[in-house]
Amino acid sequence: MPSRQPTRTRKSPISARLAAPIVAAAPATPDPVGPDTVAEIFARLSAANPEPRAELEFQNPFTLLVAVVLSAQATDRSVNLATAPLFAIADTPAAMLALGEERVRDFIRTIGLFNTKAKNVVALSRILVEQHGGEVPRAREALEVLPGVGTKTASVVRNVAFGEETIAVDTHIFRVSNRIPLVVAPTTDKVQAGLEAIVPAPYRLNAHHWLILFGRYICKARKPECYRCPIADLCRFPAKTSAP
Repeated sequence: MPSRQPTRTRKSPISARLAAPIVAAAPATPDPVGPDTVAEIFARLSAANPEPRAELEFQNPFTLLVAVVLSAQATDRSVNLATAPLFAIADTPAAMLALGEERVRDFIRTIGLFNTKAKNVVALSRILVEQHGGEVPRAREALEVLPGVGTKTASVVRNVAFGEETIAVDTHIFRVSNRIPLVVAPTTDKVQAGLEAIVPAPYRLNAHHWLILFGRYICKARKPECYRCPIADLCRFPAKTSAP
């Protein structure tokens, strides 16, 4: 008797059509405002605060440099509380170097990343003493090779201590620039280059202060206070907020 062959089952092809994914429509980024509007924006910020000042407390270029290095991922208030007693006994590179890393660490323990920051402060103090005669250099290249110093810190020091027309870009200025928008760019370095190219000359020296204070107190990250913004009619941000 011939062996029975197993019945072969033909598999039916299954054609499944995938549903198209649901994608939320992202609002288009507005084009940056034009030169006349840029000038008007800074004219209004200037009128509202004719003599803006840094909120970090310092006595000289060195203490400014140290304060800005310590301010990374920390509030200006927390830095000021820590540096008041520190600068009372060490307001020069030589004095900070003599104080030593352990004692510097004790003064700034309330600030985030205090171990790394204490190491950087003492290391940059040593370089200033050994290579710059105890003075803070004015040149960007010389500043940016110091431990803990990047483009933003160097730009702040050059602007505030030496009167250079640089616009240091922190998280507030980066947000404000892309939101208005003044300059639309994906990195802080590109925003800085863009701002320094478009801000009218009469406003360049204080532009950093105006923008950072504006971003800190009015054009806030989560809920900008558009209802009391002095440039609301010039700003192209589509999701403006109403008064509470």
